[in-house]
Amino acid sequence: MTDQQPRRRVIANNKDDGDVKTDYASTTSTEAAHSFSIIDILRIVAGLMLLNCLLSYFITNDSLLWGYKPWFIRPAVVLRYIQGPIHLTDAQLLAYNGTDPTKPIYLALNGTIYDVTAGRRIYGPGGSYHVFAGKDAARGFISGCFAEDAVPDLRGVEWTYIPTDVPALGTPGVTAEQKSYREREVRRARKKVREVLAGWAELFEGAKGKKDYFVVGVVDRAEGWLDQVEKRGLCAQAERQRPKGEGSTVEGDAGAAYRGG
Repeated sequence: MTDQQPRRRVIANNKDDGDVKTDYASTTSTEAAHSFSIIDILRIVAGLMLLNCLLSYFITNDSLLWGYKPWFIRPAVVLRYIQGPIHLTDAQLLAYNGTDPTKPIYLALNGTIYDVTAGRRIYGPGGSYHVFAGKDAARGFISGCFAEDAVPDLRGVEWTYIPTDVPALGTPGVTAEQKSYREREVRRARKKVREVLAGWAELFEGAKGKKDYFVVGVVDRAEGWLDQVEKRGLCAQAERQRPKGEGSTVEGDAGAAYRGG
């Protein structure tokens, strides 16, 4: 009896070791299965992305990302980022109006300079927006008077969006109610001006891959430059397009259709 007891313990111990080995093998198989499943998912995702890129190129004939062009895959943008922003005066900016084919085409909006060379057909000589090339024509982008308002002076341009029944500043005999009405409409119109300028800036920045344009620098102007410029009134076209009364609005803006917004 004495000899048999240790044998039984050895056998029991051997069974325990087998269970441990079996459990270890099972755990290893489970971990392998999980790792393979993650790899399989990654392969599927990669395959779908590749298929999407090929389909995009097949349909658009020039883009792997359905027309979207992030800045880091655009060599000109990367180069400008490395070189840093350029600084030009209004007079210097004029040299980049597209008449010299060896130079890029620049335009400015509210002091920021953009490279629109990719749109040479539009902004170059003979193009529908050539009037904006080589200058800061922020006012014209609001009023729609491209030729006469191709200047950066935005003073008073918000009246493009103010109803005609709002009394002009300096009008005598204005009631308190009329003043309140005017202040409300001026605030609304100035907000509209900011929105329109932001829409154009988004286009010229190449945001969302809409156009192959990008920021290159800023316009250098002397402090107080605006005080040296004669204040403008609304151009005839902007005056005609003003809302006709309280509650009416100007539909869209001069470049909404072109911007796609």
